[in-house]
Amino acid sequence: MLTMNRILSLLLLLAASTSAFTVYAADDDNSTRKERNYIREGNSLYKEKRYADAEVAYRKALEENAMSDIAMYNLAASLIRQSGTADPNSGNNPMAEAQQLLQGLTQSSRDMQIVENSFYNLGNMAFNQQQYDQAINMYKGALRKNPDNDKARENLRLAQLKRQEQQNQDQNQDKKDQDQNQDQQQNQQNQDQQQNQDQNQDKKDQDQQGDKEKNEKPKDQQPPQQQQGGISDANAAKILKTMENEENATRRKVQELKKKEEESSRRRTGNQW
Repeated sequence: MLTMNRILSLLLLLAASTSAFTVYAADDDNSTRKERNYIREGNSLYKEKRYADAEVAYRKALEENAMSDIAMYNLAASLIRQSGTADPNSGNNPMAEAQQLLQGLTQSSRDMQIVENSFYNLGNMAFNQQQYDQAINMYKGALRKNPDNDKARENLRLAQLKRQEQQNQDQNQDKKDQDQNQDQQQNQQNQDQQQNQDQNQDKKDQDQQGDKEKNEKPKDQQPPQQQQGGISDANAAKILKTMENEENATRRKVQELKKKEEESSRRRTGNQW
């Protein structure tokens, strides 16, 4: 059983193999002799892969008949051969002119085969540029002109598959971007929450420090501290002062008694003489 990737690979090879142009021979009935000669000359050069020289010949044919569908289609073929797979939106790329020629033929040509092939090759050009919506529209245009165009139908299916694949990739990328945005928002919320917590903690610490400073009074405003045994510094000083006064009083009494004894001793000694 073929896998989806295998199917895509096979269809891609098919699209690549059917993208080549086939130039048209000159119309003997509806063209001038010079026009036919230039177209034949261009076709010979085209087969020799001298695409730039073929371009010159086809342009000369258009000078003879500006409405020649065959000359315009073959000119577009020679331009595409010179441009390779370059971007048709580039200003200097010959594919841009080729695209314009083919688009004009889809609207103005009365030759249904040229219209069909113009749609088909416009589809291939859009497909190569990964413009799958445009490619789908061009392949459908070719099928409207010729429902039996199996190549256009197969390439249409391939373009639809590639568009679905592209849409899935875009959806996956959108989902990835959305997840990244959500992660960034969550990280920002976490940072904001942590910052708020830090600010609240700082304020709490400041309030606690303020309360502590209010409760702490200067030493000269603090009440006297109690000594061991329940005696304050003031009471201890008072007791010491009292003891000192008592000691001084005792000393004075001793001195007075001693003085009296000395006087009494002198009196007794004087009476003996």
